[in-house]
Amino acid sequence: VQLQASGGGLVQPGGSLRLSCVASGSDLSLQGMGWYRQAPGKLRELVAMISRGGATKYGDSVKGRFTISRHNAQNAVWLQMSSLKPDDTGVYYCTTGGHGMVNGQYKDLGEVWGKGTQVTVSS
Repeated sequence: VQLQASGGGLVQPGGSLRLSCVASGSDLSLQGMGWYRQAPGKLRELVAMISRGGATKYGDSVKGRFTISRHNAQNAVWLQMSSLKPDDTGVYYCTTGGHGMVNGQYKDLGEVWGKGTQVTVSS
């Protein structure tokens, strides 16, 4: 399975961005989907996760500003980011887990990570 993220870019403080991530593969049954981010010199941190049933979890620093959503049949997850701050700058990574076809076998995918998309909040 591969994850393709898009939607990053440069935005001014107070602005908005919408990140998208689509998983591709065969016979996918994905469980949690979500986003982590990593700023220069800092550890990767949770931004938001959403379960297959729609339960959500947000990092404390983004609560009330970011909204995560997904479409199970499309194997897609989105992150709507509003009221962006310079501290939101970083590389945003899409992640998921579940089951799918790998080399002809239906198996646990483990943790799957996308390549990341850069978000820069600056005036």
